[in-house]
Amino acid sequence: MKLGILGTLSLAAMLISQVALAETVKIGFVTTLTGGAGAIGNDMRDAVELALDHLGRKMGGSDVKMFYEDDTFKPAVGKQKTEKLVKKNKVHFVTGYIWSHVLLASRNSVVGKGPFMITSNAGPGPVAGKLCHEDFFSTSWQNDQTTMAMGEVLNQLGIKNLYIMAPNYAAGKSMVKGVSRTFKGKIIGKDMTKFPAQLDFSAELAKIRAAKPDAVFVFYPGKHGMQFFKQYSQAGLKGEIPLYSAFTVDSLSLPRLKDLAYGSLMTQFWAPDLDNAVNKRFVADYRKKTGRYPTFYAAQSYDTIMLINSAVTAVGGDLSNKDGMRNAMRKANFPSIRGPFKYGNNHFPIQNFYLRKVVKDADGNFTTSIVKTVYTNHQDPYAKDCKMSW
Repeated sequence: MKLGILGTLSLAAMLISQVALAETVKIGFVTTLTGGAGAIGNDMRDAVELALDHLGRKMGGSDVKMFYEDDTFKPAVGKQKTEKLVKKNKVHFVTGYIWSHVLLASRNSVVGKGPFMITSNAGPGPVAGKLCHEDFFSTSWQNDQTTMAMGEVLNQLGIKNLYIMAPNYAAGKSMVKGVSRTFKGKIIGKDMTKFPAQLDFSAELAKIRAAKPDAVFVFYPGKHGMQFFKQYSQAGLKGEIPLYSAFTVDSLSLPRLKDLAYGSLMTQFWAPDLDNAVNKRFVADYRKKTGRYPTFYAAQSYDTIMLINSAVTAVGGDLSNKDGMRNAMRKANFPSIRGPFKYGNNHFPIQNFYLRKVVKDADGNFTTSIVKTVYTNHQDPYAKDCKMSW
């Protein structure tokens, strides 16, 4: 009888000791929190906090500590903040990254240094191809994919002559490359504008009017997209030359653009009305928390936290078990806002892409809705250049 009691007490003491020694899960999140693009970063942070609320602020029984860092939209600053997270804060995961040029500048400060790196947005070709790494994952897409889907849509619509505009930086180049991969017509004009300095597109719009294309395709995230849509309408081109976009219209810009963007078409892997239980809960709770529809940036950030939770839970909170966490993440066995998906050999999602349209909901709020599926289980074109296998 005494031995039984002693054994029980010993087991209890051991369990208490294990709980006491449980390591806090430390996650760094690098994004833009100030300036013109700060709304995007704060949208992502709101989604991260919602995901943690849904998890009870715990992962694998361990507490979670977030470290948010502002890259101020600059690669050098993003790299510096990333190094701080790795060297000073000793985080286990480094996530976030809106901008491809910031991600590329920061990658080497994380990969191979101990933590996992998970991009919640940016997906430049190199990190999906030759620079793929066993400790690098994405919860978004590879940059080319979304506009590859748009190229297919333009073909289906019978567009023969296309004019393209995008900012002259890593993501802009990827977006142009993507639509050029699949569009079968003729690209009769292409302008790569200065980024982020240029917000006046009057010269380029005059060139579009003179070229008389069947359609215009643009990629302008954040405030640049709002400015482009306004100036496109002011130039008298709205209703005259169809305008298609990617990552230009979102839930942050729609309340301001309103009818200027109404009816416009875009491609993406996700939409607020994507019909699955996880997404319905995410959208409803996000709207309740913030008073607005979530953006795709928010959706991807929510998934980032759920991916990390799946890894930490799989190893019972043992953060030293990197192999176990990596294997868990490769399974993509977590409640995703996009529904079930799987990872490719390069740790980028193999997933669907949809045509979306700007609509009004039952309350008159502007949002986007899925029109049709363009790609099913689509893998990015850089996966073949990734030598990683598992």
